Amino acid sequence: MEYRIEHDSMGEVRVPADKYWAAQTQRSRENFQIGVGLETMPREIIRAFGILKKAAALANHKLCPERMTDEKLRCLTAAANEVIQGELDAHFPLVVWQTGSGTQSNMNANEVIANRGNELAGQKLLHPNDDVNMSQSSNDTFPTAMHIAAVLAIEDQLFPAIDRLTAALERLETENADIVKSGRTHLQDATPIRFSQEISGWRASVQRDREMLERALPYLKHLALGGTAVGTGLNAPDGFDCEAAAAISALTGREFVTDSNKFHALTSKDELVFAHGAVKALACDMMKIANDVRWLASGPRTGLGEIHIPENEPGSSIMPGKVNPTQCEQVTMVAVQVIGNDVAVGMAASQGNFELNVFMPVCIYNFLQSVRLLSESIVSFCANCAEGITANREQMEQNLHRSLMLVTALNPYIGYENAAKTAKTAFAENISLKEACVRLGFLTPERFDEVFHPENMV
Repeated sequence: MEYRIEHDSMGEVRVPADKYWAAQTQRSRENFQIGVGLETMPREIIRAFGILKKAAALANHKLCPERMTDEKLRCLTAAANEVIQGELDAHFPLVVWQTGSGTQSNMNANEVIANRGNELAGQKLLHPNDDVNMSQSSNDTFPTAMHIAAVLAIEDQLFPAIDRLTAALERLETENADIVKSGRTHLQDATPIRFSQEISGWRASVQRDREMLERALPYLKHLALGGTAVGTGLNAPDGFDCEAAAAISALTGREFVTDSNKFHALTSKDELVFAHGAVKALACDMMKIANDVRWLASGPRTGLGEIHIPENEPGSSIMPGKVNPTQCEQVTMVAVQVIGNDVAVGMAASQGNFELNVFMPVCIYNFLQSVRLLSESIVSFCANCAEGITANREQMEQNLHRSLMLVTALNPYIGYENAAKTAKTAFAENISLKEACVRLGFLTPERFDEVFHPENMV
């Protein structure tokens, strides 16, 4: 491998000749050999850095044109565009497990954009610190990148996944509106319910989770950029924070605003904790839905067997013909990961000291992993399971009429205690509720038929 010599304030460093990064990125590569190739800084953060560096350059050009000249702006924004589009991903090698402020990733962006911009200019035009990092600090750029990445991930990945699942469940509701089945509480027989009502509970849950995520987004759209090192805005021109936020809004099509209190924006990660709480709520609901589906599909002969789900792959290496609810299982595993990530996000957010939080890379790594996994999990579950669910009407009807909790319909006519005696007698003697009720002398056969209508109990 060929190398070139780069330098920073600490001296000279050898850097791979074919890479755009420079000295500070290389030092981080060498000093943090932790999770290399596995836990690199998320692509969403790299894209967010491209966006904010371009926005900062536009703001600086407007406010300080003598420093951010037309030529510098042209080359810098061209390089930043390549970062945004993912064309320079190979030049962002750093791992999550680095400085807690994300300083090295900020410098990675500065160095790559400067070197690529200089290549486009054909001269040494841009300096990583003086130009690409102009009016900025790692302490305000990294939290800004976190918020940009979080907003884009939720709106571009998670919302479409939720909407697809919602549409599938709405269709299932309509198709199964005429089916009455046994309800279940505590995994025991309960009073009847329409299958469409059961599905509506799933659908309303994910819709409510979407609403909670929508409520979290305005807080994430407040940006720290302009606070520089400790929140005072040192070395940033007046109005830079508002101009940069406006430029980020224009570049993303989202309405970002500058945070009114940069001292809060640099040190507190409460917005991410709040938003991840809604992500966790969605994971919990997806766990519940997936478990309901695999319980209802259990069998095929010794389980509930009330629904059929798509058969996607063989389920056993030893039991021929076995098919398992694998999509439900992946959902539940993803949910467990997201719930675990919530602990990491919360713990990281609690570690702000004085004017800076120094657990930011692990905080956003877990946040973005949750959103990415959950988005992909929901799409997979929808495409390979939910959209193919069909009701086993015969089994539902059979289970409905075998349920002892239909006796609840008799409460107004024979009283709670007599109804309980009827249910226990029917279960003990393996006879129908009607036979038990008549045998105990609570109702005549004719009166029982007159008042007992399970389909009216929904």
